[in-house]
Amino acid sequence: MAADRKKIRMIALDLDDTTLRTDKSMAERTEKALAGAAEQGVIVVVSTGRVLNSLPDNVKSVPGIRFVINSNGACINDLETGETLYKNFLDPEKVGQIIDLLAQYDFPVEVFTGGEAYMNESDYNKIKQNPSKYRSAEYILWSRRPVPDVLELLRLNADIIENISVNFRKPEEKNRMRELLAEIGGITVTSSVYYNIEIGGPNTSKAEALRVLMKRFGISAEELMACGDSPNDAAMVEMAGIGVAVANAHEKIKQIADHITDSNDNDGVAKAIEKFVLT
Repeated sequence: MAADRKKIRMIALDLDDTTLRTDKSMAERTEKALAGAAEQGVIVVVSTGRVLNSLPDNVKSVPGIRFVINSNGACINDLETGETLYKNFLDPEKVGQIIDLLAQYDFPVEVFTGGEAYMNESDYNKIKQNPSKYRSAEYILWSRRPVPDVLELLRLNADIIENISVNFRKPEEKNRMRELLAEIGGITVTSSVYYNIEIGGPNTSKAEALRVLMKRFGISAEELMACGDSPNDAAMVEMAGIGVAVANAHEKIKQIADHITDSNDNDGVAKAIEKFVLT
């Protein structure tokens, strides 16, 4: 059910391919809309699959953005105080089962823990030397930290794992891995881009983290607007009083959204904020 725009008290925004343009920049119109919403007392929340330390400066510098939900809902961080307000990690026992499964394959794995994203040094160097056609080399080389053995790092940090991302070249490989992960159970499996699977705790999601933050401020779902483009945004878009899909969104997100705005490269988020929040 769409809420009246004057009742929106919180905006939750996915970053990549939603709030940010394809080139990872933020449009001036979007910055202005976010600042305008904050000036009206609306709480603007970044809700991303990224780890905290891969949050770009052009997002952190926007006036009014204080709270960040990252790693698909594994953490809530307060940019103003530096405090972590909420944690929702994978169960260490499940991490062990995931390690046993992934060790049987040679798929690139990324581990999110402590606000950083790690990957095998061998995979990092491959991307550095031969940029992938399906992944942004510039973003990967900036945001990932190479380690000798990412599965060993995963094992050593099993009790503080925010998210595990597995990347695939072929859809059939991704679909098969989903089936195998479903047999483990007690985890969430989603995607932020067509070529990956992202593994979180049993109830880890952007929506669950938003509920925690909304409760903190006495905000109801009807007073929330959420914007997204990918399957990992589905729960928050569906929960929100006004769920917004950008025009370039996955078809599933468009189907559950209350409103479809313009694309991320055509100020879609700004237009939605202007329509439903700004007077």
